[in-house]
Amino acid sequence: MSRPSDRHSGLERNGERRELELQSSLIKAINEASPDGILVVDDEGVVANHNRRFVEIWQIPDDCLTGRQRGSAVGASDDPILQSVMGKVKDPEAFLARVKTLYDNPDISDHCEIELLDGRTVERHSTVLRAEDGRYLARIWFFHDITGFKQAEAALVELSLHDSLTGVANRRYFFERAGHEFDRTRRHSTPLSIAELDIDYFKAINDRHGHAAGDEVLKSIGSISQRLLRKVDLFARIGGEEFAVLLPDTNLEGARYQAERLRQAIANYRTTAGRCSVTCTVSIGVATLKSSDASIEDCLLRADLAMYRAKEKGRNRVEVDV
Repeated sequence: MSRPSDRHSGLERNGERRELELQSSLIKAINEASPDGILVVDDEGVVANHNRRFVEIWQIPDDCLTGRQRGSAVGASDDPILQSVMGKVKDPEAFLARVKTLYDNPDISDHCEIELLDGRTVERHSTVLRAEDGRYLARIWFFHDITGFKQAEAALVELSLHDSLTGVANRRYFFERAGHEFDRTRRHSTPLSIAELDIDYFKAINDRHGHAAGDEVLKSIGSISQRLLRKVDLFARIGGEEFAVLLPDTNLEGARYQAERLRQAIANYRTTAGRCSVTCTVSIGVATLKSSDASIEDCLLRADLAMYRAKEKGRNRVEVDV
């Protein structure tokens, strides 16, 4: 017959064992339910733990999962996993250098975004695990696929910089880019020109054919510009029926030539809105940045004045700043 103290000790041991089992089961459940990929590597470079999400995010092949259990890397060196991951990132050298730095410096934590060759973006966070006495035990890595978030973020930026009707750059983006080109031109002494366009008799088009036809005219001008202009040029809608073209590395004669091509293409284009066949013309003013210009707005103002001269001289023509 056991003594009361023995029974009490046995109950304590059973309670401690149940507590350890509960904690282990809880950690395993959290580990597998986590939306983050988790990898734990001990102080000898051996994988101490990882979850399924880690394998999914990094698409780790079966031949890298050579641990104690099938389909697991636990108990094996992390080298095969590291080599597999390096083959998927855009900058493997920088990736490896950072990993080595973190392993060599346990006090450093890490939080960054990693671009993958397949177009995905993975957010990484890493810190160390220590014993109660402060001893280094392992480094833990968390990986989260943020591709959807990055795509949504890029889409919002795109919307904020482009006109919703025509798809061309909006006024905000035009002046932002024009400011950068102004600074670049000043640094490198290269030419910079601007062309400003205004649709002739646009109100009459809306009055005669309706606003749907007017919208189609605006969209057609945007599509024509994309076909004719260079990739370095920027075509923007800066007002209701007003557009502007930023022409880097282009002198006055080159800008006049581009403006004339654009004018002719627009005049020859016929768009359809419902049962209506609509044509339009534009008046264009061209100016080149001068050494006396204090800002890009000075050049744009001269292009604007040249455009109004084109209007006064009969419309459907190009006038240059003199």
